[in-house]
Amino acid sequence: MTIKINGTIVSNDDKWIYDWCEMDAFCPKDLNLIDGQDVDIEINSPGGYIYPASEIYTALMQHKGNVNVTITGRAASAASVIAMAGTKVSMSPTAQIMIHNVSATGSGDYRDFEHYAEQLKKSNDTIANAYMLKTGKTREEILQLMDFETWFIPEEALEYGLIDEILSRDSAPSDIRLVAASDYLIPQAVIDKLKQEKEQEQLNLLKLKER
Repeated sequence: MTIKINGTIVSNDDKWIYDWCEMDAFCPKDLNLIDGQDVDIEINSPGGYIYPASEIYTALMQHKGNVNVTITGRAASAASVIAMAGTKVSMSPTAQIMIHNVSATGSGDYRDFEHYAEQLKKSNDTIANAYMLKTGKTREEILQLMDFETWFIPEEALEYGLIDEILSRDSAPSDIRLVAASDYLIPQAVIDKLKQEKEQEQLNLLKLKER
């Protein structure tokens, strides 16, 4: 069984919005693992939200079967955390891995931002655990790489222990396309507005049925 993790990592509740906008995205409920069956995970994702990524990572770590991860394009940010759950992690010679600190936006006074900073540091620590388990590196080494938003080419990822092999010419995917661009999450305000519109549409339909 092959599962492709393409696009932004999002929550189950928000996935329909990305589908509606015809944007690639992946959420925890898309995993559909079969207990005891080996699974091939192909990743080409810029990352996304931390908690859905953690849920996917945990499900793969607990899976009763081999988890063969192949990074076909990029495994950046939260997607790189998911990649660390592989029993075996392979990487295309044209792919990249990126790890960095958790980020967030907030509002409030200095006390609020001090609290946000502590939350972000703790989130960094939890994410670092995934890289530590895979590589055997210390927390200090991992956090330093996260501080600098580190990109790994295949040779560097192999040397550092993030992956187990680089795909050969015979096994590498033939349809990889590289582009210089940045990906962004749908703004929360847009998500909230679309949810409200959908809820209103459902209410209108119920009212019509009651007539």
